[in-house]
Amino acid sequence: MDDDRTSIHPLWLRIIHWANAAAVVILIMSGWRIYNATRFLHLNVPFTHERLFPAKWTLGGWLGGAIQWHFAAMWVLFASAILYAVLFIVSRRGKQFLPITPRGLWSDIKAFLKGHLSHADIRQYNTIQKLAYLFAMVDLVVLIASGLVLWKSVQFGWLRVLLGGYEAARYIHFYAMAAIVAFIVVHVVMALLVPKTIKAMLWGR
Repeated sequence: MDDDRTSIHPLWLRIIHWANAAAVVILIMSGWRIYNATRFLHLNVPFTHERLFPAKWTLGGWLGGAIQWHFAAMWVLFASAILYAVLFIVSRRGKQFLPITPRGLWSDIKAFLKGHLSHADIRQYNTIQKLAYLFAMVDLVVLIASGLVLWKSVQFGWLRVLLGGYEAARYIHFYAMAAIVAFIVVHVVMALLVPKTIKAMLWGR
């Protein structure tokens, strides 16, 4: 039993998780400041006058400061994503997210709607959790890819073409950001509802 209690989340996973969490929050808040400064979507969102996001929710103070924060967090996210991908494969942790079947998804949806979705064993992910985590991984890849286009459009010309052009990459980056914010909100709420998942990500057991 003691071995089981210490095998939920290895140290490398916990370090990457919290590094990613900090980097993503910094990226979001500094990104909001950049959007405000560049008046992104201003013409398409009539209820905004000067800012798309409240200033108190942003980071950087001004455009230059926000860009510095954004780039610093970008490298943390990029490095941790590469490290996670390597360890994800080497440790075979990916098997936790498979298989995903329509029957299993439908069963978990019904259990969720009835309030009976079990979290007794947090070492085992239900189908909804599997899909949510896989979605977050894919979304982060989209964010990194579109961010590279916005950062070095000429150098990553092939990626720019793949995403439909620079302007398309801007919108892809924005909506991918909105998706990861939605994921974070749901993730935090669910963690608060099942506090032992927070303890496991802090101490590994």
